[in-house]
Amino acid sequence: MKSLLPSRTVAIAIAFLSLTPILAWSGDLGSGSMEVHWDPGAETCPAGETNPIQAHRYNDQTIVLREKLCMTWEAPFMYLLIGNKRALLIDTGDIADPKLMPLETLVMSFLPGESGAKMPLLVVHSHGHLDHRAGDPQFEGVNGVQLVRSDLEHVRKYFGFADWPNGTAQIDLGDRIVDVLPAPGHHPAQLVYYDRSTGMVFSGDFLLPGRLLVDDLSAYQASAQRVAEFLKDRPVSFVLGGHVEKNRSGELLPWESTYHPDEHALQLTKDDVAALPAALRKFNGFYTETGPFVIENGLRLLIAAAAAAALVLAVLGFLIYRFIRRRRNPARNSNSG
Repeated sequence: MKSLLPSRTVAIAIAFLSLTPILAWSGDLGSGSMEVHWDPGAETCPAGETNPIQAHRYNDQTIVLREKLCMTWEAPFMYLLIGNKRALLIDTGDIADPKLMPLETLVMSFLPGESGAKMPLLVVHSHGHLDHRAGDPQFEGVNGVQLVRSDLEHVRKYFGFADWPNGTAQIDLGDRIVDVLPAPGHHPAQLVYYDRSTGMVFSGDFLLPGRLLVDDLSAYQASAQRVAEFLKDRPVSFVLGGHVEKNRSGELLPWESTYHPDEHALQLTKDDVAALPAALRKFNGFYTETGPFVIENGLRLLIAAAAAAALVLAVLGFLIYRFIRRRRNPARNSNSG
């Protein structure tokens, strides 16, 4: 794949953002717009993608980034929040190589300040799966950037969670407070972020329009209850997850597909958060569809599939053995009849 010119990428992104309409969200929260058409990808992706990241400006201080489907079928979302004193980047995506995915260059171009004297940036994660942290090396050693590792030890230490997963933490960006909520269940160090300025909830893979993959059911259930209680009396504009895996009809898109021609909206609602605890209580431990939720435990499904395949092979082996015995002893079989 051809190397990408960072300046070209930044120019295209800025041009795109300048054309994005800014519509007011009614309420006491900061205005913004989630009116955006995400790139649908392609069944056969062309070589040499020259604009690998799509950027949408919700408002002047909030930018939604997505790695395009033709760069990675994961197509993860990342979120850049800008305060008066520093900025916050949630997740670094699925691609490490800055020549293929110049995330750091693009993010820094959005920050106030001249080159070499940019606004300080804090980089955190929704959780530690590789498709949400592969771009971390791009931010290592960059002047003014602090990178918080995604494993549980570093998460607990940085945010001061002495009684994980209980309690909350706050990130002060300067006239912009972001609440941090532990939410293990999909991943041991899963976090959910609530931006008080916009009412946005950044939920990573904890809640998204797609497969909710369960690693620890009891932890997931407890997390869902805590998050729902936290948001119960708080204004929520949108709930934004880490991926989109459904079409507009609510059907799952094919796994590892690079083409989403009729993709479901990224944003979910406060009602979805409130309904999640009950949905998780209905989970059978393997695969459950209930309401808008598709919940599964991938490891258990693999084990069940392997056990089923082993049983089929055992039955086939037994039948083949019986068939061969009968072929080798025709007289005995005839007499026994």
